[in-house]
Parts: sequence; C-alpha cells; structure tokens
Amino acid sequence: MASPVKSVGKTLVWILMGLLIVGLMGFGAINFSGTVRSVGSVGDKEIDVNTYARALQNEIRAIEAERGSALTFADAQAAGVDRAVLSRLVTERALDAETSRLGISVSDEIVARQLREISAFQGADGSFDREAYRFAIQNAGLTEAQFEEQLRDETARTMLQAAVLSGNTIPDAYADAIVAYAGETRDFTWAQVDPALLATDLPDPSEEDLKTWYDENIALYTEAAAKAITYAWLTPEMIIDSVEVSEDDLRASYERRDAEFNQPERRLTERLVFADDAAAQAARDSLDAGTTQFETLVENRGLALADVDMGDVAQNELGTAGEAVFGAEVGDIVGPFASNLGPALFRVNGVLPAQVTSFEDAQAALRDDLALDNARRAIEAQMQDLDDRLAGGETLEQIAEATDMQLGQVEWRGQAEDEITGYEAFRSAATALSADDFPEMDLLGDGGIYAMRLDSDIAAQAQPFDEVRDQVAEDWLTQTRTETLAAKAEEMAGQLAGDSTFETLGLDPRSEAGATRGDFAGGVPPEVLLAVFDMAPGEARAVTASNNVLLVRLDQISAADSDSTDAQELVTTLREQAGASISQDLFRAMATDIQSRIGLELNQQAINAVHAQFQ
Repeated sequence: MASPVKSVGKTLVWILMGLLIVGLMGFGAINFSGTVRSVGSVGDKEIDVNTYARALQNEIRAIEAERGSALTFADAQAAGVDRAVLSRLVTERALDAETSRLGISVSDEIVARQLREISAFQGADGSFDREAYRFAIQNAGLTEAQFEEQLRDETARTMLQAAVLSGNTIPDAYADAIVAYAGETRDFTWAQVDPALLATDLPDPSEEDLKTWYDENIALYTEAAAKAITYAWLTPEMIIDSVEVSEDDLRASYERRDAEFNQPERRLTERLVFADDAAAQAARDSLDAGTTQFETLVENRGLALADVDMGDVAQNELGTAGEAVFGAEVGDIVGPFASNLGPALFRVNGVLPAQVTSFEDAQAALRDDLALDNARRAIEAQMQDLDDRLAGGETLEQIAEATDMQLGQVEWRGQAEDEITGYEAFRSAATALSADDFPEMDLLGDGGIYAMRLDSDIAAQAQPFDEVRDQVAEDWLTQTRTETLAAKAEEMAGQLAGDSTFETLGLDPRSEAGATRGDFAGGVPPEVLLAVFDMAPGEARAVTASNNVLLVRLDQISAADSDSTDAQELVTTLREQAGASISQDLFRAMATDIQSRIGLELNQQAINAVHAQFQ
C-alpha cells in the first residue's frame, strides 16, 4: 500500500493547507461551545460541528479570493455553498465508515512521514518544526490528536477512493466507433442557384396573400415586451462647456504629458548579439567582404528577424551604439558595439522624426481633457446630494428641472441603441428594474450619473398590418422566390443524376474534399455540410440556407484514418474522458450505497446554529 499512500501525500498537502491558511492568515478559528458536538452522522462517524464550520468558512474565503470581493452568507446560501460543503463532508464520513468496516487503516509511521512533508510544519532548514506544527494546528482550532486523526482518516479514505477510481477503462470498440464516426470524410460538389435561372417572373401578391402571410408569421411583426422607463441623467459632455480650466492647470498638464507631446527622433532597429567580441567582429568582416547577409547571420544563430527586432528606440536607449545608429542611413549595419546582452551588430530599418508639439498647439486637446476631468469631478461632487434629494421624496422631473440633469423616456426592449441605452450600466439596471424599485443615483461608464423609474410594463403586441404592409410584401416575395428556386433546384438535382453536369445546368460549382462533420468553417454553409453527411454517394440534393438555394452532390465517402495522429489523440481523449466519467459514476454509486446501508442523520438545529455564526 506504500505507493498509493505516497501519491496521496501531495494531494493531502493542498487539502490541509486550505485549513491551515485560515489560521495562519489570521481569520481565526471557529469553535462552538455547548452540548451539541455534531451536525450529523453517517453510521457511527459523526460530522463534527467545528469541522463543518471550518469547511464552510474555508469555502467562502476561497470564493471571495477568486471573485475579489466579499461574499455575504446569504449570497453563499443562495448559491448553495452550505449544501455543497455539507454534502462533501457527508460523503467523506461515509467513506470513513466504509474504511473502518473494511479494516483499511494507516500506520503511525505513514502519518508521521506525511506530517514531515507538509511545508507549513517545516523550519528554515526544511526539517520538521514541532513549534510551527503546534502553532498552526492551534491557530486552526484543532488539537494535535484531532489533526492527526483527520490526516489518518483522509489517507485511508483516499486509498479507498483510489481503489474505486483507478483502472476504469472503456472497450476498444467504443473508441473505435466514435473515431470512425467523427473521422469519416466527404468529397462533394456544390453551387448556388441563381434566381436569374427562373423562367418567369414571380407574380405580384394579392392583398389576401399578404394578409395570410402576415397572420401565419405574426411573430415577425410583433414588438417584444418593453418597460416604459423615465430617467434623469448627467454626463461630463453635457456640462463641459460650462467648466472652467485655468492657464496654470493647462501648463501643468502639458508638463506632465511632455513625453507624449515631445518625442525625440527614433530609429527602427534590429540588434544581433554575439557570444564574444571575436564572433561579432568575424560577422562584421564577412558582411564587409560581401560573403554573407544580415538575414543569413540571424538564421545561422537559429533566430528569426522578429527575435532581433528592437522596435523603435531613442538614441539614449542604445548606449555606446547610439551615436553610430543615429548617424547611419536606412539599411546600414553598424557595429559591433557593446550592449547589455553582449557585443552586437545593429541594422537601421527606418527613421521616425522627432515630434515636437508646442504648448499653444497642444492647448486645445489639453483643455478638452482637463474640462472632462473637471466635469467628472463636479458630477461626482453632486451625486450624494442628488441621491439624498431622491431619498427625500423629490421626483426625477423635479430634480431635472432644478439641476443640470436631463430628463428622458425610453421603451426598453433589451437592445442597445443610442444615448443612454448605449451604456452597459443602464442596460443592466433597466433589465432588472421593477415597479418596487425607487429611483437612486448610479454611475455610468464615462463618469456620468443617472437614476431611473419604471412607469409601466408594456406587453408584447403585434404591429397593425397597415403599418408593416411594405415589410410583409418584401418578406412574402423573398419566401416565394426561395420556394420557387428550391423547386427548380430539386428539378436540377434529378438532372444531375442523369447526364447533366453543374456547368450544363448553368451553375458555377465548387468542389470540397476531405470534409469532416466538424468542418463548419471555410465558406461552406453549415446546411450543406449537414446534408452531405445524410446523403449517399452520387446523390444530389437541393439545400436552402438563409434564403439562398444551393445544389449539392455527394461524390465520395472516405473512412476514417484510425492510424492518423488526430485519430490517436481522439482515442486517447475519449478513453480519458469516458474512464473518468465511469470512475465518478462508480464513486457516486458507492457513496450512495454506503449511506443507504448504514444510515444518514442530520441535526438541523446544529446546522442552523453554525449558520447563525456567519450572519
């Protein structure tokens, strides 16, 4: 049993470190006093109340670390965190009960070895530090005996899990069948059928035709349900003209952004570094003798030009090579010169002239930027007062009349359009808005603010026929043309089975070879690809795709190449995935069987007591 236990050790380190970090990071231990000691039991294995509390705390902390914000216990419960933690502990104790029944145990020697391998218990020299061990365990709210018993149970439990989870494989026939299905290919020819091939013009629709189409396709002419929303908003652009910017602020901003407005001359440069001066000089000599080129030197080093490209650099960034590089013409190679990576040759690929923007030329851009910043700050300063006025009972209309905020109305149907609906913050809030929500100030993405009120819910309703008649006529014509063209294509499909070809039918064909079921790229409509995998060799068929009519003929079916790299990779993936799925199913079945055999009891009062400590 030594080998599986050893492999378990690394896993246990991470399992136990989650518990230890809680104590070491100062979250504090959770301990409950009183006569209730467990939240439940599986057989004779109890789920300790403190163990449940610590596991729940650790899970919440882990979620908070992942999302980067605090998680209330109410939100954790809504997400099912407490139920997931309890379910995991129930499964663990069920396995503990089974290991006891089967007589699976772990020796003191193995427990001691695992303790020594946990880095949190090691001193500066890497050896086991009993004081560090005692401190970490106490800080986690455990005694040494409790911790070691948990470690012993976890090891025995993992041995049982390994026996169930390992060695589960799928039959070769399963993988072979999937590979044969997924790797099978089709060669086919297809073409788009031009509406110009129709012999006669389409008839004009009667009024009855249009009304029938309208009734049968009423969903096309039905406006979605909407929310009638009144809002007040204020953005920096609305007040930018009233914001003053001083001369001193403009000059200070210009100085801060000097590197943006005033850039020195730069060179597009490549640098090829050598191991020593002799190698660099030999390369220089071969260039001068015309026996090699810069590109060849780069290739001989096993590099690509992208590897030696420095981009655009200023003279002071090149050290001793700066003067020579900036004195060279485009295409010149200078050096060798010392660099921070060693002696190097430098090639000049381009010249970027210096950029000098005076304060007077930059003033307009500076003023706009500063005015926007000042407008944002001015809005931010008003936000709390405006929110207080809303809370005090003022309406959006009253606030818009008394302040710079602008009033608006919108019928929100969930689509971004212009003005305020273009802001993600507004769209998210409008989607969640209900009649019970009171207006309150919130931020827009550009530093603006807004508040909204739901006036009414507008039910989905069909647009009157007279208002959409032109659209109905256009849709009817499109559908009729497609149906007529599809019938023509079906006729052509029959002709292809005879002596006709795509060309003699007036079509411009395209041939595709080796297409698999997953090749939904490359310009072939998905409807065509789905059709050819449902056809027999030589069969032709008309296919409709987005009001376009296509004619397709299946030319050949090729069996999958089971010896190809892709096929072998697929076999490996299938075996791993199916094996893992079988293992998980067996494990769940075993855990369920254990619980049903030996019984599960939960103490809801104790569970509620733990939850109360988190609220």
